[in-house]
Amino acid sequence: MIFDRMTDLILRHLQQDGRLTNAELAHRVGLSPSACLRRVKLLEQTGVIQGYRAIVDRNATHSMATVIVQITLERQTEECLGQFEKSVRNCPEVKECYLMTGDADYLLRVEARDMSDYERIHKEELSRMPGVVRIQSNFAIRPVVQEWKK
Repeated sequence: MIFDRMTDLILRHLQQDGRLTNAELAHRVGLSPSACLRRVKLLEQTGVIQGYRAIVDRNATHSMATVIVQITLERQTEECLGQFEKSVRNCPEVKECYLMTGDADYLLRVEARDMSDYERIHKEELSRMPGVVRIQSNFAIRPVVQEWKK
């Protein structure tokens, strides 16, 4: 896959609006519809584009609180990291997980219905994951910047 200015432009437009028709996307990036479709299909086939999804406004649905969680493990061995990562992938409330530098080993974005639901997630899920020695939780008040809303 060749990454050039056109590929970057296509990806930028699709990240802003994944529901663009091929004709509209082609017009915006200055390609013919057939050339644009070939590039998008290649991006999908090679795994650069991994999928499309709906971004739901949690305030409109009154359904979720966002909790930013820092996890510190007892050791940073490959085995310990691997066991934690396997476990965190099986927790449906964890929407994102990043291996970090700095004080914490991992940064998680967790979605909970409310404080009591997060207490359950903390007690039954996060604290039982292998190697966890410290959990620091912060509740998000509201998003200020979200890439897909630019």
